[in-house]
Amino acid sequence: MSTDHSLPIADGRTVLCEMWRALDRRGWRLAGLVVVFVATAAAGVLPSLAIGRVVDAVTAGGEARTVWIAGAIMVGSVVAGAVLAAVGMIGASRLLEGMLARLREDMVAAALRLPQSQVERAGTGDLISRAGDDVAEVAEAIPAVVPALTGSFFTIVVTFGGMVVIDPRYALALLVILPVHAFAVRRYLRGAPRLYAGERAAMAHRAQHLLDSLRGTETVRAFDLSGRHLVRIRAASWAVVRWTMHARAVQNAFSGRINAAELAGMTALLVVGFFVVRDGGGTIGGTTAAMLLFLRLFNPIGQLLFVIDDMQSALASLARITGVVGAGREAAGEDGFPSRRRAPDGAGIGLRGVGHSYTADHPVLVDVDLRVAPGETVAVVGASGAGKSTLAALAAGVHDATSGTVETPDGVVLVTQEVHVFDASLRDNLTLARADADDAALRHALGVAGAEPLLDRLPDGLDTRLDGSALTPAEAQQLALARVLLADPGVVILDEATAEAGSSDAGRLERAAQAVIDGRTALVVAHRLSQAAAADRVVVMDRGRIAEEGTHAELLASGGSYARLWQAWRRHRD
Repeated sequence: MSTDHSLPIADGRTVLCEMWRALDRRGWRLAGLVVVFVATAAAGVLPSLAIGRVVDAVTAGGEARTVWIAGAIMVGSVVAGAVLAAVGMIGASRLLEGMLARLREDMVAAALRLPQSQVERAGTGDLISRAGDDVAEVAEAIPAVVPALTGSFFTIVVTFGGMVVIDPRYALALLVILPVHAFAVRRYLRGAPRLYAGERAAMAHRAQHLLDSLRGTETVRAFDLSGRHLVRIRAASWAVVRWTMHARAVQNAFSGRINAAELAGMTALLVVGFFVVRDGGGTIGGTTAAMLLFLRLFNPIGQLLFVIDDMQSALASLARITGVVGAGREAAGEDGFPSRRRAPDGAGIGLRGVGHSYTADHPVLVDVDLRVAPGETVAVVGASGAGKSTLAALAAGVHDATSGTVETPDGVVLVTQEVHVFDASLRDNLTLARADADDAALRHALGVAGAEPLLDRLPDGLDTRLDGSALTPAEAQQLALARVLLADPGVVILDEATAEAGSSDAGRLERAAQAVIDGRTALVVAHRLSQAAAADRVVVMDRGRIAEEGTHAELLASGGSYARLWQAWRRHRD
C-alpha cells in the first residue's frame, strides 16, 4: 500500500512530549507512585530474607523465637506488600486513564481541525483506524505496561540490593543473565517496531476497503461488484494476518531467549552457592534466600521484558495518534492554511487569483476572482465538473487553495447535498448547532425549514431517536437547514443543498433555503436555475474559470451560456 499521502507518524521524542503534556500538572501523583512502588518492592524482599534466616536458625539449632519473629516478618511484609500494590495499581490506573482520556480528546480535536483534503488523500480508513484500533491498543496496553515497567524495575533494583546484603558474590553470579537478556532485547527490537508499524498500516488499509464497500453498498450491488470488493477485503485482511503472524514469531523467539536466561541464572546461583557454603564464606540459609530472591525475580523480569512487546505495539499506536495530534496543531497555526486569511466580522467572501488541484497537472480551478459583498447572494451555475463545488469548498474552508488567497470571516456555515443525521434524538441533532436552544426555538427553526410534517410524523416529537432510515433525503436536508437557522451565521454557503428534493418537495426546500440566506451573505451553488434567478448576482463556471458574471437579467440579455442554460431548463421544466 502506498503511504505517500498517509497522515504523519510522530517520532519517539514527539510521543514523549505529548505524553508529558497529557500528564498535565499531575507530576506530584507520579512522584507519589514512585514512592509506593519502591515500598512495595522492599516489602517483597523481606519474606525471602526471613526464610533464609529460618533455614539458618533450624540448621544451627537456634531458638523457636527466631522462627516466630521471621514468620511475623513474612506475614507483615506480605500484607503490607499487598496493600501497597493495591494502592499503586489504583493510583496508576487513575493517573493513566486520565492521561489517556486527555490524549483521546486531543486526537479528536486535532482530527476535526485537519483540512478535509488531507484526510481524503490519506483515506478516511487511516484516520478511523487511528481513532479506533490504535486508541484501543493504547487503552489496553498502557494500564498494563506502565505499572509493570515501574513495579518490575524497582523490584529488580531492590532485589539485587538484597542479594548484595546476603553476599555480593550472588549478585555478581546473576550478571551472567545480562548478556542473554541484552541479546534477546536487541534481536527483538531489531524487527518488532517495523512489524507493528506494518501491522497498523495494514489495519488502516483494511479499514479503508471496508468503509469504501459499506458507504457504496448501493453502487456495489447495482453494478454487481460484491465479488470484487470481497476479494479486496479478503486480501487486505490476510495482509493483516501475515503481519500479525510475523509479530507472533518474533514474540515466541523472544520468550525462548528469556527462558534461557532464567536457566543460566539459576545454574550460576547454585554453582556459586555451592562454593560459598563449602568454603565457609556463607550459609545454607543465605544461599536459600538468594535463590528465593532470584526465583522471585522471574515474574518482574519476565514482566519487564514481555511488556516490551506490549510497549512496542503501544508505541507504534501512540506514534500514529500523536502524528494526528501534531498535524492538527500545525493545521490550526498560521502556516497550516497559507492561502486563507480571516476577514473582519460582518465582511463578505473574497477570492483572489484562486487556483486548486486535487492531483498534479489537473487543475480544477484556475485564477478565480470573486467577491461576495456583505448581505449579497451570489449563485454559481455551470455544467457538471465545472468547479462549482470546489469553489464552495474553498470558500467554506473545507479545502485549501493551491494558489491565490481566500478571505472569509469566522462562523461560515456550509450545507451540501450530503448531510449527516446523528444516531440521537431530533432535539440532539438540532442542538448541535446551538446548545442553549429551547423547544420553542427548535420548533420555530423546523417550521421555517418547512419541516412541520416531520414533527407531526415522529411518534415522540423532538425526543424521537433518529437513525439512518428515520428521515427521507428531503427531511434530512430540512434538518440541515434548520441547524443553520439555529446557528445564525453571518455567511452561508449552500452547495446544491436542495438537490435531494423530488418534485413534490422541491418548492418547500427552495423556500426553506431562501429563508436561510435572507439577510445573510450567501454563496449558492444552484441545483435549479430558479435559485439563480432569485440571487442578486449569478456566476457561470466553465472548466474551472468564471465564464460569465452579472445579474439574471443581464446574463439573459447577453445571450451567452447562461441564457442557453436558462432556455434549456425552461424547456425541461415545461
